[in-house]
Amino acid sequence: MTAASNDRFAAPRPMPKSGIMDIHAYVGGKSKVEGIAHPVKLSSNENILGSSDKAKDAYRNAVDRLHIYPDGKANILRAAVAERYKLEPERLTFGDGSDEIFALLCQVYLEPGDNIVQGEHGFAAYAIGARACQGEVRMAKEVNHRVEIDEVIKCVDERTRLVFIANPANPTGTWLTGEEIRALHAGLPPSVVLVLDGAYAEFCTDPRFEDGLELARTAENVIVTRTFSKIHGLAALRVGWGYAPEHIIAPIERIRPPFNTSIPAQEAAVAALFDDDFQDRSRALVEQWRPWLAQQLGGLGLEVTPSAANFVLATFPTTPGKTAPEAEAFLASKGYLVRAVGNYNLPNAIRITIGLEEQNRAVVELLSQFMGR
Repeated sequence: MTAASNDRFAAPRPMPKSGIMDIHAYVGGKSKVEGIAHPVKLSSNENILGSSDKAKDAYRNAVDRLHIYPDGKANILRAAVAERYKLEPERLTFGDGSDEIFALLCQVYLEPGDNIVQGEHGFAAYAIGARACQGEVRMAKEVNHRVEIDEVIKCVDERTRLVFIANPANPTGTWLTGEEIRALHAGLPPSVVLVLDGAYAEFCTDPRFEDGLELARTAENVIVTRTFSKIHGLAALRVGWGYAPEHIIAPIERIRPPFNTSIPAQEAAVAALFDDDFQDRSRALVEQWRPWLAQQLGGLGLEVTPSAANFVLATFPTTPGKTAPEAEAFLASKGYLVRAVGNYNLPNAIRITIGLEEQNRAVVELLSQFMGR
């Protein structure tokens, strides 16, 4: 028995393993503000149009089966995703959101002392999953809030097991072309798994963008993850999926909780998947108001990062009275909740979900007041 384990054994109360209490818990976007009953929530990149009516009907129709365990293989959803994306059903896994798949990947591949690589502004769930497995987190330098392929590759060594790339990225909204993703993959050792997080993939319509599914089909070390939380508007139901070679899926399935997606969630997700009208309207709203919001915020003297997701990132000056945390607080006082992203190494920025027309216009008007324009 090691000295460390002796210390834990002799402790006066149960002790977590090394490093757990050093992890910063995930902090979601604010949903409440004191003194305002119904604030406008633009802090979590939720679908401002709500959910598909077809998905709602499917959810309601499942109410009489709440006493039954769900199908642990999510076969109805497995068949639907396979049909929709022309994928092999045996190469799919399903999670309690894509976050759970990230955590499972860390459990499968990381021994203490191994490492993951992500962009310096990468999504917090990657690092949480790695550190929970006593893994090291390496942050690759970004340029203009954009992942740099060479910087990622420079961080990789013989203990690297996973490289996480969100495409488009959260919280920056930047993205990599298909050519860049293939170049990154070519630069990785075959023992390293490239994780392509496509939570916002449906919002990027540039012809140079690729969702990564074809790369995952042909490569031995790529997994693509997707979620039903964003364009499908099912954030409350927590459904995500991953597609990879069977030798990556098989160990995930060994440790995946057996009933991690519920019956109502599975059936609502199937209905949402084939509701093209709702998805088209959701995408069209973002494509209409994202450039408008970026242009208006730029006109206020803010630096807006080009985004391919359903939000924009605005960087504020460091002048006292005009900072990002102060802007967030000012908007909250007026009933508009946005996301300060200091925990993503972006202390001077806020992230604003694209809202409805009146909400977008109100945010611009309030920030104009804040900036003294």
